[in-house]
This record gives sequence, structure tokens and C-alpha cells, in this order.
Amino acid sequence: MTPLLRAISTLLSLALTASTAFAGSTGGALANSETDLKFSYSIAALPVEQIEQAEATTPESDLWARIRNGFKLPESDPRLTRIHEQSFTRNTAYIERIAQRSRPYLFHIVEEVERRGMPMEIALLPMIESAFNPQALSPMKASGIWQFMPATGKVYGLQQNAWYDGRRDILQATNAALDYLQKLYGMFGDWELALAAYNCGEGCVGRAQTRAAGNSYAAIKLPNETRNYVPKLIAVRNIIQDPRRYGINLAALPNEPYFLQVKLKHPMEARQAARLAEMDMDEFLLLNPAFQRRVIHTETQNVLLLPQDKIETFQFNLHQQDGQHRLQNYAAKRGEALAGIAAKFGVSLNWLTENNPLKSSKGKVAQPQTLLVPVARNTTAKTIAQVASPAIDIDKQAKRSPLRTHKVRKGDTLARVAKLYNVKIAAIRQLNENAEPLLPGTTLTIPVAS
Repeated sequence: MTPLLRAISTLLSLALTASTAFAGSTGGALANSETDLKFSYSIAALPVEQIEQAEATTPESDLWARIRNGFKLPESDPRLTRIHEQSFTRNTAYIERIAQRSRPYLFHIVEEVERRGMPMEIALLPMIESAFNPQALSPMKASGIWQFMPATGKVYGLQQNAWYDGRRDILQATNAALDYLQKLYGMFGDWELALAAYNCGEGCVGRAQTRAAGNSYAAIKLPNETRNYVPKLIAVRNIIQDPRRYGINLAALPNEPYFLQVKLKHPMEARQAARLAEMDMDEFLLLNPAFQRRVIHTETQNVLLLPQDKIETFQFNLHQQDGQHRLQNYAAKRGEALAGIAAKFGVSLNWLTENNPLKSSKGKVAQPQTLLVPVARNTTAKTIAQVASPAIDIDKQAKRSPLRTHKVRKGDTLARVAKLYNVKIAAIRQLNENAEPLLPGTTLTIPVAS
């Protein structure tokens, strides 16, 4: 990518990131939306001739070509490398799937590896660590595309709590992995040894060096998995270098950003964020796999990744909704009934438990904790203040209005469910944020008819 295009991409990212803040009022939101969208378009609206000229001078329109130009590592163990090449090419569809799965992440990783002056083989490391599966979890509890162990992740600043696991965060985990590898390179002065230490730990490699006559990767005795680790990466490198030689059909990847960052000021359901971006949930979670409860808990992490072509859609829909479906903190007290809290905020008990790391006993809050609950539409400041403090007689209210549940089946409609239980459609809507659209498998909270 030429400096011109890279500058355009960076400016566009900054403009769109800055433009996604929530407005303080409906009018302000609409005004800000209009201004922000104009700002975004103005960054992108370069003359067509200038863009075409810049693209014509770009030598690497395919990301794979850019990656190949950065390969630096030697092939220290040809015998093991050939074994792993044969293993990969016995099932060519597997390596092709991994290469395609890397598409959302690889440009960002390549940018970071290149910026740091590291060998480009490192950009391929997630292929052998996780097959670029952001939800990968090893038997030893290593997680994410870079397969961080819990303790190592904490050392490198990756938060891990009931809301969020930074080991699965594409941006944070990539930075942490490259920081760790650079530290290991500084310790050992050799990239092969740094990679070996990434696999088995710096202590493992250090002890192996003290027992060996030499200090190189080839000279020291390592655990079998680590001995195969670098040759496996080199095998992948060789396949990417010349895929046709190995019978691999490597689809071209655009040498351009796949995603941009968006910052949120308030928590939100991941499902709602996906709707605003007009994405399906699976695609959304590929870019945002770190949120544990399918809730974007902004106090832990407030950055979303969205495909470039979804940014303006997200921004427009966000301002159109005027704060609707926003979530807020609620200080739950010990002993409060979960059903009562759910009823108070118009959600089902199932929603409350799915979206919060609840500590409960016999249907009641076991210890004081902060929950995420919806902010009702057009809630006044006075009402919000009341919502922030538990109602004194919420348990009594829950007892006066007992609740039932209904699991939505194919063909169900709100009218049909309401008729089945002899309640009003509005009463179902009031207790179920997930009532529309009505999807099979959804659990609805149903009030008992009076």
C-alpha cells in the first residue's frame, strides 16, 4: 500500500472512530450524525483520477504478495519441514480454509509486524496456533488466535473477567503477542529461539541452552512439540511462498484494511450492535470475540471492530435509534429477587441471566453486584435516578405479578402466543426486549393473566 493510500486509510479510521460518540439529546444526535457523515464522506471523496493513479503505483495489491516480500527466517531443519509440508498438503482444503479464515485479521497483523520490523513469518503464526479461530481454547486453557495462557495474558495486559477476555481481542492480543515475541527476541537474539520460547516458555529454552554445547535452535534439545514448532511454521511459510507447487489454491486477499474501530460510550448488547451494523451475529462475533456475555461492557472495553463497508450504516442507525436499547449499570443488593429485577427493567429472567455474570442462590442475588440492564425509552433523569436504587417493595410486586416462560417454536407469532396465554401483546412486549423479531428458540417471559 502506498503512503498516500495508507494515510487515507488512517485518516478515515480516525474520522469514523471519532464520529461514533452518542449525542446528549435527540436533536443533538441527529445534528451530530449529519455532520459526522459529511466529515467521513469528505475524507473519502478524493478525485477518482488521484485514487486510480495511487492504486496503479501500488506494487502489492494482493496481501499475500506483500507477506512474501517480508519473509526472513532460515530453514534450520529441512527434514521436519518436509514432514509438515506433506502433512498440510495431504488435505489441501484445510490450508485453504485457514487462509480464507485469516482474511478479517491478516491485514492488521501484517501492518503491525511490518511496522515493528519483524519477520513476516510471524504474521502466519496464528495458522499453527489456532487456525485463525478466535474462539480457540486449548486443553491447557490457552485462548484466542494467538493462544495466550491466562497468566501470560495478564502479564501482557490482557484483561480477563466475567465480561471480557482480552486474549480473544483481535487488537489487544495481537499487540500483546508481538510485544512478547519482541521481548523474547531481545532475550535470545534469535527469532527461532524466540518462537521456541513462545511455545514452551523462556525458562524452557534457557535451560535447554545451558545443557547444550551450542546456543542455536538446531543445537539445543527441546520438547518434541517445540522441536516441531518452528519447522511447522516454516512449512506454512513455504506453502504461502509457492502455493501452486503444493497444489494449494490460495485465493487472493485485498491489501487493504478489513475493519475499522468504533468507540462506544455506553454498554450495548452485541446482538443490538450487530443489528445496527446490519450484520449477522456470527460475522459480528468473528471481529468481536472477546465479549464473554454477548454484551459490550464498555467499562472493560469500549472498542468495536466493524467491516469498513458497515461503518456508515452502524453510525446512521446508531443515531437514528436515539439511545434506544442502551444498557446501564444497576447496583443489585443481596437478597433481591432476580425475577423482580427482570420485571422492573422489562426483560425476561433468561435475558438477565444470559447477559450478566450473576451470583445467585435460590432465585435471589447472593451478594451485592453490578448488573447491566436496559434503559427504557424516553426515561427521564428522575426515573433513571429511581432505577439506580432498588425499589423497596420489588419482591412484593414480583409476587403480585407471577411470571411464566414460553419457548418460541417455528410458526409462533406474538398474537398467537398472547392468545395462548390470554394476555395482551403489549404485556409480552413490555417484558421481552427480544420479542421482535420473534425467533425460534427464544424464551419469552409471560405474565399471568389478571
